[in-house]
Amino acid sequence: MNAVFKTDRGKVRQHNEDNGGVFINPEGVRFAIVADGMGGHRAGDVASLMAVEILSKHWQESKSIQTAQEAESWLVKNIEKVNRSLFEHAQENTECQGMGTTIVAALCTDKFATIANIGDSRCYLNNESGFKQVTEDHSLVNELVRSGQITKEDAEHHPRKNVLLRALGTEPTVEMDVRTIVFEEGDTLILCSDGLSNKVSESEMLSIVSEDRTLDEKAGLLIDLANDHGGEDNITLAIVGYQDKSESG
Repeated sequence: MNAVFKTDRGKVRQHNEDNGGVFINPEGVRFAIVADGMGGHRAGDVASLMAVEILSKHWQESKSIQTAQEAESWLVKNIEKVNRSLFEHAQENTECQGMGTTIVAALCTDKFATIANIGDSRCYLNNESGFKQVTEDHSLVNELVRSGQITKEDAEHHPRKNVLLRALGTEPTVEMDVRTIVFEEGDTLILCSDGLSNKVSESEMLSIVSEDRTLDEKAGLLIDLANDHGGEDNITLAIVGYQDKSESG
């Protein structure tokens, strides 16, 4: 199993408020994170960076995770810790009031992947059954789609597309979605901020992920395509899977 993380400021924003990374424990479990900060410069980038730094620190200190139940429990417990830390930091630092971040994180073993998300950063899975989004956006437009008030096509261009119903760090407590899926050789996970998913279609993602390239090359092509389509937002992604080529990445 291999993994790669990339982030890009995009073509319009002056600052990159996205953060993330891929962290590997001694057992070879990959822990991938993508966080998209909100609240403006000096707040959004603080929130996303704090989330990644705190989670990666807890990951380095954690005991071996063998089962999906252990993975789910670890994610819930530690993301709740991050939420409290971010909320308290915003209360104590006036320049950070109102800050928050989305998060999508995945613990990936050679048998399963456990995924947690808050906000509209997404996780996609490509396997023998096809390519699909495995997380649910916590956004206003997604609720309108779910309730049948607008179509999925309408949501793509809705004026309130960026309104989130949940974020990490904005309230004392937070609700997250956590699920475990089968993850085995030949499968690929893409975790990304909306700077990618708003600009690159699922069919375009599948086309690039299916190419005979390294994960690093695939990540670069996805970022390039998001920029080619406008690049109005920061673009961040992590890919976890198996190399199509023998190169490392």
